[in-house]
Amino acid sequence: MTNIASYIDHTLLKPEATQEQIVQLCKEAAEYQFASVCVNPAWVATAAKELADSTAKVCTVIGFPLGASTSETKAFETADAISKGADEIDMVINIGALKSGNLELVKNDIAAVIEAAKGKAIVKVIIETCLLSDEEKAVASRLSKEAGADFVKTSTGFSTGGATVADVKIMRETVGPDLGVKASGGVRSLEDLNAMVEAGATRIGASSGVQIMQGLISNSDY
Repeated sequence: MTNIASYIDHTLLKPEATQEQIVQLCKEAAEYQFASVCVNPAWVATAAKELADSTAKVCTVIGFPLGASTSETKAFETADAISKGADEIDMVINIGALKSGNLELVKNDIAAVIEAAKGKAIVKVIIETCLLSDEEKAVASRLSKEAGADFVKTSTGFSTGGATVADVKIMRETVGPDLGVKASGGVRSLEDLNAMVEAGATRIGASSGVQIMQGLISNSDY
């Protein structure tokens, strides 16, 4: 059970999420020993307090969900989140710059966040696969690796689609065996999780973490 739980970033990013819901998210993460909770920056301090005695990390999102903030803003957001207790940073790339062919801007944008994290937090780069061609997915993954990211991540969950097995395979093939790949958006069952892991994902972003674990517990094959 713990092995599967260690893949999951237990996620609540809805704008209407309440403090009570964030606290409950953290309690669930501690109970099931999830890898992290993933919350909006305003809730980082709350999550850090709730998880102080837990192995679960605090993950937050930067430039979310559009990726269209300036690099300076993303870097400030990152430093601020870390100062409030964030252990993991999930940043959104400048999608428009990528689609414009301005690859230097995309890479520098990622690097600005990585520099702001300065070894204090790991950085996952959300490339928003549903808006990209297969070639662009590979390019974004390559730029993330070159900039020094720890993970590439499929999706925000707030655009036109979430993670697919095909996208995870492209990302894994591009970054090689050593970088993390996070599948996020639409992973709602143990079957979904297993499919993503088999395709090369090493982390899963899901708001259905408890349901996935309950399915695992009730499945006699696991």
